Amino acid sequence: MRKLVRALGLGMLVLAATAHGQARPSARERGEAELAKQLAGLVPGKPVRCIGLDRIEGPTIIENTAIVYRGLGGKLWVNRPRGADMLREDDILVQEIYGSQLCNLDQIKLLDRDTRMVRGFVGLDEFVPYTKPGKSERR
Repeated sequence: MRKLVRALGLGMLVLAATAHGQARPSARERGEAELAKQLAGLVPGKPVRCIGLDRIEGPTIIENTAIVYRGLGGKLWVNRPRGADMLREDDILVQEIYGSQLCNLDQIKLLDRDTRMVRGFVGLDEFVPYTKPGKSERR
């Protein structure tokens, strides 16, 4: 009887170890996968420091990874801000803009959607344009 209990105990430990070994991808890995899906079929261009606000639509947050702005002609502008691990998909981004451009030194305030409380900040980095192959790279 002791051998049976011992064998069952070992079997349960093996199952637990196996289940634990198949860990879920990290939030960062899930974010990178989501970003790759959005950028599928597009090619990166030369990074720029600023983008004109008149050429972009509102941002899409890729959790723990990046902020994506949709531009004219199907162009995507990807910004991987400093502190990207703070980004949550349901954040509200508050951008204080001084002029007609969004630039790599600007900071974005992160608000919790439910409480409207400030959760933190991220600092923008360079913007990388992604376009369909063969399209000209104009700002």
